[in-house]
Order: sequence, then structure tokens, then C-alpha cells
Amino acid sequence: EERGGARRRELVRVAWFACLFVCKLAAMASPHPSSANRTSFKDHNIILSLLSLCLVLSLLSTVASAHIFSGVEDTKGVKSDLFPEILRDEAVTRLNELGMVSDADGYLERTFLSPASVRAGNLIRIWMEDAGLITWVDRMGNVHGRAEGMNASAKALLIGSHLDTVIDAGIFDGSLGLISALSALKVLNTNGRLRKLRRPVEVIAFSDEEGVRFQSTFLGSAAIAGILPVSGLQIRDKSGVTVQDVLKENSVDVTEENLFQLKYDPESVWGYVEVHIEQGPVLESVGLPLGVVKGIAGQTRLKVTVRGSQGHAGTVPMSMRQDPMAAAAELIVLLESLCKHPEDFLSYDGHCNAFAVESLVCTVGEISSWPSASNVIPGQVTFTVDIRAMDDMGRKAIIYELSNRMHQICDRRSVSCNIERKHDANAVGCDTGLSSQLKSAAYSAMKRMEGVALDDDVPLLMSGAGHDAMALSHLTKVGMLFVRCRGGISHSPAEHVLDDDVWAAGLAILSFLETHM
Repeated sequence: EERGGARRRELVRVAWFACLFVCKLAAMASPHPSSANRTSFKDHNIILSLLSLCLVLSLLSTVASAHIFSGVEDTKGVKSDLFPEILRDEAVTRLNELGMVSDADGYLERTFLSPASVRAGNLIRIWMEDAGLITWVDRMGNVHGRAEGMNASAKALLIGSHLDTVIDAGIFDGSLGLISALSALKVLNTNGRLRKLRRPVEVIAFSDEEGVRFQSTFLGSAAIAGILPVSGLQIRDKSGVTVQDVLKENSVDVTEENLFQLKYDPESVWGYVEVHIEQGPVLESVGLPLGVVKGIAGQTRLKVTVRGSQGHAGTVPMSMRQDPMAAAAELIVLLESLCKHPEDFLSYDGHCNAFAVESLVCTVGEISSWPSASNVIPGQVTFTVDIRAMDDMGRKAIIYELSNRMHQICDRRSVSCNIERKHDANAVGCDTGLSSQLKSAAYSAMKRMEGVALDDDVPLLMSGAGHDAMALSHLTKVGMLFVRCRGGISHSPAEHVLDDDVWAAGLAILSFLETHM
């Protein structure tokens, strides 16, 4: 399609040159005044024919120009001004290519600054440069691509998402937001409009959002926002390797001073926009590819360690055991009951049991034991707890009640219990003005696309999942677009986004940039 557009433009140029050339011939063929009485009827016919040809070529040129610039449908029945070759076809190809960059064989896994993450960052950087952006990598492994526009000193729009994945991931989580933004900027660059942006636009591929390796999310975006503490560099993974060790392995020496240098000046940033798959079923249920996020749930991650008395599975009587595995099982069931029916556990001022916590969900996603042998009573069991809610006060109340009841159970079972808070993020409300602009852009994109029945308004959604926008909200106003995913499935190889929905996401960002930047 891109080559076809170039051929049509060449046709216009050739037609105009042909027109001028024929007119010149006509002028040369005109009879000289001194020989006017000798001009034959045949000569006049030749001149008239040439002038007629000139007129026809001029009309053809006009028609060709109209074809290029009016957005008429091409041979595939797709409007050329919707740029499907870049926003859909190339974007989907790149998503699949990025989905092949993995540290594991047979499934997708990219953790903070792993070899695959570094390769993925290099690939993203190539695509940034293809879109006409200036690129660099910072000391936390974030990959940046920037277009200065007409006023390099103006406040910049940041657009971003994350490069890392969970274990056995899908190919759209994080990557879709990056590819959509780069596709939109590539269209502007192709059209010669990238340099005409009224303010700088910077795309950032964040190095860590999932927190898989270090159980501490937003390492990349938190550094940009200036909320990553120096102590965060000493967080260890399961092998005892620290964040700082990983950075040194990648030839980056981070100190307290240069860590704070990563923070962006709030006065230099206009706002932050993130495109992400919904990771839920709402958009699919209403039959629309795009929705606008109005808020992101607060989140707390805990690491619970239960220690008991290690012993022989066949010789220690049941009544004499201090079994951390049995204790951990009771603690996990407690968590489930507390989050399913918080009103049965929480009370307001000690009087009424009607305490509701909006959008409360709780998960134990990881559990391990030591020494982990079938014929040994474990000496230690560790598991993770993930608690999310839109209501920050309710979430904190749940954590307080959970901690108290966990310690009571451990005391009754004669085991020790240590509860370590690994991550804490308050709920975030998206900026109403920015959300309104994104809503208009999403509406415009869906309205322009065929096959989207837009009878209702663009949906407003809450996000139960955490996003880099949570960290960036400490720096600037934030807004998010959600993209429909099949079955609401995410963090799974079954994660899927339709090609046309990828197209809609890129078209929405393009519309936003064209209208507001």
C-alpha cells in the first residue's frame, strides 16, 4: 500500500510534466504570423488535438491528486487515510516479532534487564529510529525515543508502557502500547508532520513493570517519576542477586546521585498517556475495541514467611508437630474468606459489620517450602499475597485485619509468622481533561473504521491491574486507553487482540496527536 501511494504520487508528477511538454509543443507548432495565409486546415487540427490532449492530461492529474488526498478506498476496500499498512499490518508483524524475543524456550518470558529484555529493547530502539525519533537508554534500562517538534523547550507528552513480561506471557501486555505509539508517530513522520508537532513527544519503553524478578513493580517508571528509593537498588531476587548487581552486569553503575538524576522535572512534562490491553471482559461484552480508563486500583504485595519445626514425616506425631505448611494453608483460606466477605470481618467503629471495599480482590500466586521433600515436614513456607481495591482505606483495613488474624493463627499453631510488605501503591484517578481528549480520539478512530457499530459512547472503565501510569501519576497528569482482548484473558499465551483492534489503538493515538499536539 505504501509503494502504491508512492506510485500514485509519481503519476501526478509525470502527468504535470507531460502537460507542460505538450503545451510547449503546441506553442512551437503555432503558425508564424508571416505565414498565416499558408497555414493549412490540417495544421490547425494538429494544434487543436495537442491542446485537447493537454486538457485531458491536466484533468487526469487532478483526478489522481484527488484520489491520493481525499482518502478514497484502495483496491482492498480500505480507506488509505486510515494507514492500515502501518497502524495494522506492520504493527501486528512487530508484535509477533517482539513476542518471539524470550529468555525461555517454548514460552514468553522477559524479566528486568534479562538477555531477552536487552534484545527486545534494542529492537524497540530500531523501530523508534524508523519512526524518526532520537533514541537513548537510561541507567535503569528504560528505552527512550523522542521527537522534539517545533518547540523543543515546550512541555513534553510522554507515551509509554513496559518491555518486561510475566512468565508464560502473552504477546500484547505492554508491547501493544509501545507499538501503537510508534506506529502513530511513524505515520506522522511519513507525512512530514512529525516536525510540526507543537510540543515534544517522547515514547518510553519501561524496563520493569511486572515485578516478576524482584517482586517490586515499576522499577523503570518509578525512577523516571522520582519515587524509587535508593534502598530499591538492594532488593534481591531468589538467587540473592540485587537490582544493582543486575545493572552492573549490564555495564551500568548506579549510585544514589545518578539515580535521582533519572527523575524528570515535572515542569518539563505536559502529561502521560498509556495504551494497554484491558485484561478484562467489559469491552468484549459491549462489542467495542476501545475504552477510556477513569482510575486504577490500589495494590499491596506481601511476602509471608511461616517458620516451624522441620522433622521426619514418619516419626513425628501429629499432635507434636509445628508444621508451617498446615499453618500456611489455614492463612491462605483466611485470606480468601476475608476478601470474599469483608463485611464479616471488618467493622466501623466496632459497631456495625457493613464495611464494603470497592473492587476488592486477593490472590496467592506463589508458594514455596524448604527443604521441599515429600518425606520431610517443612521447616519454612513462603507465599505471596496480592491485594487490590479502588478504596485505599478499605484495602489498608483489610491488610490490618489480615495481619492480626494471621499472627493469631500462627501463635495458636506454635509457628512464627513474618509479613513483609514488598509493594504498595495507592489507587490513581486519571486526569479528567486528558481522559476527555482520549475519549474523543477513541470515538473518532472507531467512527472512521468500518465495521464498528458506535451507537453508544466510548466506555469508561476501572482498571484492577496496575500500570506504569500509577508511578507516572506522581510526576504528571495521566490518561489511559484500554484495548479489547479476547475473553478478557491476559498474563497467558491465550492473550489475544484482533488485528483491527490493534489498528484502532494506533488510529486513536494518531487522532490524539493530530488534534492536541
